[in-house]
Amino acid sequence: MRSVAAALLLASLAAPALANAVRDDFSAPALAEAMARRPVVLLGEVHDNAEQHATRAAALRRLLAGGARPAIAFEQFDRERQADIDRARREAPPTGHTLAEHLIERARPARGWDWPLYRPFVELALEHDLPIVAANLSRADAMRVATQGFEAVFDAATRARFALDALPPALLTAHERAIDDGHCNRLPADALPSMARAQIARDLSLAEAIRPHFARGVVLLTGNGHARTDIGLPFFLDEAERAQVIAIGLLERDKADADAARHFDVAFATPAQPRADPCASIPMRR
Repeated sequence: MRSVAAALLLASLAAPALANAVRDDFSAPALAEAMARRPVVLLGEVHDNAEQHATRAAALRRLLAGGARPAIAFEQFDRERQADIDRARREAPPTGHTLAEHLIERARPARGWDWPLYRPFVELALEHDLPIVAANLSRADAMRVATQGFEAVFDAATRARFALDALPPALLTAHERAIDDGHCNRLPADALPSMARAQIARDLSLAEAIRPHFARGVVLLTGNGHARTDIGLPFFLDEAERAQVIAIGLLERDKADADAARHFDVAFATPAQPRADPCASIPMRR
């Protein structure tokens, strides 16, 4: 598995910038058509972009109306909360709460997600009796990987299977660069390797969570970074698995260029979410 993934990584990093064009027809029908091409969908997002979420939910509803019945996997639920999700589905919600609200309340992490944006996906999964998969590596486990290494979370068999102790330097460097860019180039350089390990561990956790659902199909709701075909979750898929996957990036227009698009099988330009300057809240520590 590792030799195939490493070769794909190196080929992707060396690919010309115009490998893919950005699609400018972002809509529920266009997105649903792209999702229907393969049974395993890595459906990217910018986490706070409300229009992206609304269009993704509408596209998923169209996909289900066409007869698809994939599992719905959530980066937003930590993997340890799977039992809470399954238990909540069997319970009657408290008075005044829907089942979707009850499930989210029982299984959500303490912080970090705008749950009204994700509730429609939970509702669709419940409406169509689809598996809801808790896929994310928790913040606590990610911190353990960052500070102690992969052995803090993954057993020896997993580390050997995915060669976690001998990852390609190009993978680590690319992750460090992406993290640095995502933090406005303000982090101290010596913090980047540990943060890269944590991000790689999240990719592996997501891959392991969706792998059992390949036969029926699965849609993973995740950030664009995890959907990247060069350094994201697909790095931990073998060649046969990768052939079943479509990685879809949703790129806000100011970042939607051919260089960004080449990291996905399909990339859409979307409206940008109005927000304050994210760099203003990150102190200069470099």
